[in-house]
Amino acid sequence: MAAVDTARAHARAVLRVRGLALAVAVLPAAVAVVLLAGRFTGRIGAPGSADAVGWDAARWAVCAVAVLTLAVAALTARAHRRAVPPRTPAVPLERAEAPELYRLIDELAERLEVPAPSAVALTPDCDSWLEDIPADGRHHAAPAPVLVIGSPFLWWMRAGELRALLAPVVAGTAASADPEIAAARRFLRSLDASLDPGATALGFGVPVQPAPPRRGPAALVHRLTGRITRRLLGACRGHAAELERSVAGWASEQARTVDYGLRIAAQEQVGLAYAGWDRLLTRVALPAWRLGRHPARLNAGVAAALTELSRRDRLAEGYGTRLGDRPACDLLEEPGAVDRAVSLLAAELFFGLPPAGSWHELEWTDYPAEVVDAGWRSRAAALQAALDRLAPQARPGAPTLTRLLGRLAEGDGERLAAALAAGPARTAAPAPLLEPVRSGRDLLVDHVTAMVCCAAVDTAGGAPGLDWLDGPVLLVRGVRRTDLAGPVAQAVEQGQDGPLRAWLEAAEVRSEKPVRL
Repeated sequence: MAAVDTARAHARAVLRVRGLALAVAVLPAAVAVVLLAGRFTGRIGAPGSADAVGWDAARWAVCAVAVLTLAVAALTARAHRRAVPPRTPAVPLERAEAPELYRLIDELAERLEVPAPSAVALTPDCDSWLEDIPADGRHHAAPAPVLVIGSPFLWWMRAGELRALLAPVVAGTAASADPEIAAARRFLRSLDASLDPGATALGFGVPVQPAPPRRGPAALVHRLTGRITRRLLGACRGHAAELERSVAGWASEQARTVDYGLRIAAQEQVGLAYAGWDRLLTRVALPAWRLGRHPARLNAGVAAALTELSRRDRLAEGYGTRLGDRPACDLLEEPGAVDRAVSLLAAELFFGLPPAGSWHELEWTDYPAEVVDAGWRSRAAALQAALDRLAPQARPGAPTLTRLLGRLAEGDGERLAAALAAGPARTAAPAPLLEPVRSGRDLLVDHVTAMVCCAAVDTAGGAPGLDWLDGPVLLVRGVRRTDLAGPVAQAVEQGQDGPLRAWLEAAEVRSEKPVRL
């Protein structure tokens, strides 16, 4: 029980900071009341006494300070009261949509002897946590927190693994029900929210429009209340960190009796799920998002990607044997509908608005045609336009590999890269959480590769394909070609087109035939 006592001690420390701030705010008013009472009773600075003038001046000064202090305190309290704590972007999951999942969580809470979460929500992230719900005007106490579960866990983990993984998270509801800890957390959340009202609980999201700049007295009040809030946060920071650390230790102690051995194996799956999810987003989902299409079953895709990884990677040996157990997504009534909702949320969070302004839902079976082939054609057209801009005095040339390789052999790689970086190829800003800003040379490598793939599809019986781990791939006569990157890099970076021409000849790609754009 040491963790319980430590958590409560730090919660009380946070509440003492709040109480001290309140005392400082009302102290001038209390002194003013004493001075005024002394004036009316004749005990302090009675009229006609030798010190009456001095006491009257002191009363006016103290009353002025009291009014100013109370006004600042009221404005600060109003800012804290009106501040809306950040909420994690998530898809709410009603009990009717996942009765078995709710039953698993309720049984887990009963075994742990803690309050059950009030609701469940899914988020496109590889983490799980409790999110407190603010109390409304009709309730004296806030309801139990919401259990937020990372959606990749449901599609990759088995039901038993998910139960073991959620045990310490659900155990945290005991701390949320503790009055002192709950009050300290509410105070800290109000401080955080008043300083950064546009933040999201996750470190990512659709960019928030900045508030209009304040001017005049409003700007002065905002700066003053912000400075007070930062001072309060600074005074609470150490206790807040220790509070949450103690709460985590408390929950871990409570959960030790529930599936402890299985939890160790489940933690291994967390790292694997995170790696697969990150790779799926960057290699598979991002090319589709750039074209305004969002894959409707991202979570099913991460399960397929991790299954493929377990088949290929010797480090993942043994993971395939667990796939015969019941997957956690079977605890949902309609896994496909839930996957669609979470996949759309992922597109909005990680990418933002699509180029067309609205998303087009995409099934995995349509991915090669609507994303891989369409992406290649789009980049090939942009490369052709860049080639034409390099020779504006001449008529536009045919979109052939012969023309492209000739310009690269002549040393025009740098000019082509600059033209691509400044042209339509850079129409979409990079997704900040998924990829770094790319140089013109990187863009040129991508566009030359796309041009070669288009020529292979048009003249050598090639076909676009999807690899769960690597994203868009080229298939030539049913075999995936992984040997194209080296020859393309040599042609772009060194102007040596010989290796690429040899590759085209071996693949029976006709470089003189125009590419369909």
